[in-house]
Amino acid sequence: MEILGSANPKSAGLAALEVNLWYLLNASGCLVQFLDKIQLMIRATEELAMNAWPSLQTMLYDGWVLRFSDGYTKRANSVHPLYSSSLDVEEKVQACEEIYQSKGLDVVFKMTASAQPDNLDQALAAKGYKADSRTSVQVLELNSVDKAASQAALLTEDVDEWLPAFCRLSKVSQRHEPTLKQLLHNLVPARRLASVRHQGRVVACGMGVLQEEFVGLFDIVTDADFRRQGFGKQLVLNLLAWGKRNGADTAYLQVMLNNEPALHLYSGLGFKEVYTYWYRIKRKV
Repeated sequence: MEILGSANPKSAGLAALEVNLWYLLNASGCLVQFLDKIQLMIRATEELAMNAWPSLQTMLYDGWVLRFSDGYTKRANSVHPLYSSSLDVEEKVQACEEIYQSKGLDVVFKMTASAQPDNLDQALAAKGYKADSRTSVQVLELNSVDKAASQAALLTEDVDEWLPAFCRLSKVSQRHEPTLKQLLHNLVPARRLASVRHQGRVVACGMGVLQEEFVGLFDIVTDADFRRQGFGKQLVLNLLAWGKRNGADTAYLQVMLNNEPALHLYSGLGFKEVYTYWYRIKRKV
């Protein structure tokens, strides 16, 4: 298989987004190389997602990425153990606990199958960290999308224009609104903030982030009074079309596994799961 012979870790990892896990395993018969490529794929996707949802502060610590954003969202206030680690894991976890607790935050680790070191999840569980928010990471080849939006969405770069409706639909507290606004302004890759209107009001919101040939979909939300009427689908189709017009060939998103309506929507559009992540959490005292 070409993916196993690639000399470019980035291209090998990204190419793995488009293949079926068991097909590759059975076809190659090379488990070690296969698992290496899976790890590269996960790390590449996690890097895309971190760039698409930045934090207010970031600290690098022996292969781990520590992110801080005044407590707004777990992904922006957690340890991302993405890269090879050399220090003792117990000492590192203790150091992270001290850092996050000094900021008045829960201690949160974002875990994937490629988390480093390999025994980190077991070590955290043994220390009393609870698993939480298992999430599916899914991808879609844009050339396979044969549906076009039947309703235009407003696509804007203006955070102030988009933010009030998003905060209303997502029930973002007033305390966290300034943090969210700053996170959006901190975004480096190109983005579009999308909204769909019906009967004079915004009924669906979301964001698309474009980096190289990938468009990520984030914070897709529909007004509770207007769900199951196709507005979320129209929003997504508009963002996919924007990404494709601007050079993207693959879309990705993250959806919690207990969100049945969203899973149904994305499955209907052709998204396929490539891996999952979860959090290990130790609540602040």
